[in-house]
Amino acid sequence: MRLLLNILWFIFGGWISGSLWILAGCVFCLTVVGIPWAPSAFRLAGFSYAPFGKELIDRHDGPASCLLNVLWLIFAGWWLALHHLVIAVIQFVSIIGIPFAMQHLKLAMASLTPVGKEVIVAYDY
Repeated sequence: MRLLLNILWFIFGGWISGSLWILAGCVFCLTVVGIPWAPSAFRLAGFSYAPFGKELIDRHDGPASCLLNVLWLIFAGWWLALHHLVIAVIQFVSIIGIPFAMQHLKLAMASLTPVGKEVIVAYDY
């Protein structure tokens, strides 16, 4: 079921979301100062391409990650979060789109503070 949901996610817009995360990471890589944010952006790009069956957890990397998250929110986080929120609202209109909207809400929350997030595989028992 996860495979089917991830395929549908990717076809119907997941590739756009993942590409926006990669774009954000590449923009930050262009400057030497922005390089600390790139791994978080690329990690969440992979999550954004196929979110079903995965979870985001916090690593709590200390005060440095807090500072990086504040700067991320100012320069890139708000427009990525806005992108995911707009898509989530549109998808909540239909019953079929609710699982996809929930994933976009997860990504919107991660967009605000991506530094210190880790993607893990969620196991169902």
